[in-house]
Amino acid sequence: MNAPWKTGGMGNREPFSAFICDESSLDVLRPVVIEMGWQPEKCNKGGLRNAVQSLSIAASPAILMVDLSESGDPLNDINALAEVCEPGTVVVAIGQVNDVRLYRDLIASGIHDYLLKPLSASQLRDALTQAQSVFTAPRANDGDGEKQHVSTAIVGTRGGVGASTVATSLAWLFSTEHERSTALLDLDVHFGTGALALDLEPGRGLTDAIENPSRIDGLFIERAMIRANDRLAIMSAEAPINSPLMTDGTAFVQLEEEFRQAFDITVVDLPRNMLINFPHLLAEVNVVTVVTELTLAAARDTIRILSWLKTNAPAAQPLVVANKVQAGAAEISKADFEASIERKINFAIPYDQKAGINAAKLGQTFAEANRSSKATQAMQDIAKVIVGAAEEDGASVEEAGGSGSLLGKFDLKNLLGSKKEKAGSHEVVEPAE
Repeated sequence: MNAPWKTGGMGNREPFSAFICDESSLDVLRPVVIEMGWQPEKCNKGGLRNAVQSLSIAASPAILMVDLSESGDPLNDINALAEVCEPGTVVVAIGQVNDVRLYRDLIASGIHDYLLKPLSASQLRDALTQAQSVFTAPRANDGDGEKQHVSTAIVGTRGGVGASTVATSLAWLFSTEHERSTALLDLDVHFGTGALALDLEPGRGLTDAIENPSRIDGLFIERAMIRANDRLAIMSAEAPINSPLMTDGTAFVQLEEEFRQAFDITVVDLPRNMLINFPHLLAEVNVVTVVTELTLAAARDTIRILSWLKTNAPAAQPLVVANKVQAGAAEISKADFEASIERKINFAIPYDQKAGINAAKLGQTFAEANRSSKATQAMQDIAKVIVGAAEEDGASVEEAGGSGSLLGKFDLKNLLGSKKEKAGSHEVVEPAE
């Protein structure tokens, strides 16, 4: 079926095939097909299920027209069609149900167009011409201005620091302000909020990928991802909490590989425990955005995660982002935090509770719902740095944002350890409050 973000040529395929339920529609279709220069014999009697049976044993045409009139569950049958269609097939559906929701669901599933019966010659001619233009239009990544793929993983140092809020907002900014086709992969399989933040149903794409990694290819990506807008698609899950995650991570790596082929940017919302279980997920990641807060526990875990990245993902460049920053209300000052992690905080996102509530009420990402917020402005700056990372070989990522050098010699690392006596003294060093 046709991918909305990537198309290919017709190659050696048959240019057209149709499976239509009634003779009156076939009588209208055949003259148009002849006019287009195709064989009228490719207009077959029978609906979508006949198409599935036929294509399961034969090559897919470049353009496929299927009749949904006799289908009791069009969306489920379209998914069955996707199983046997080769990637790049442009599908035009026809039917007799005039329902806006059905139309939107069909388009979201990868259908190119949906026509209502009774058919007219001009209607068919326009639809088939538009379908044919998919193969003649220049590809988005063709030409001298080809964009290099950028991948970023968003990792929260602690639960509740707002890593998922940052991930969804960055994905939205990449797709809108930077006009890049963007894939958002939410790897919190049981409790992920990526789809929820975009006011979408997560679907079964991610759980299907985990259960059957061998099925992952361009066609699977096209069918399984949920589109949030023309340039943003998400793969997420709400797996039953009585079903443990049983995978060696192969599915996740394959998904990342397919995303590199189909999208300009990949955003991975990566729970920190996944670093431990599946370190190979960061093998091809350009920038790891470490989202933290200015607390003692977050400082400790930022130190540990940065150290882990240096050892296990040396090619990935860390970008440290302090979220929910409140002036005068931090548990640890910014200067002390930077001294403890031995590098500066690249960006600080101010705390804005009202903006967060507004985004939830609107069913939009934080950045979309609060475009003039100072927090959104910080996220826009982060997005610019990530987009530029691949273009400039990431030389400026560590120095991006912030200002000045580290202040003072406050060594928080020593205060994070257990209590110990100083040599030759009864004085005890207490952990910082």
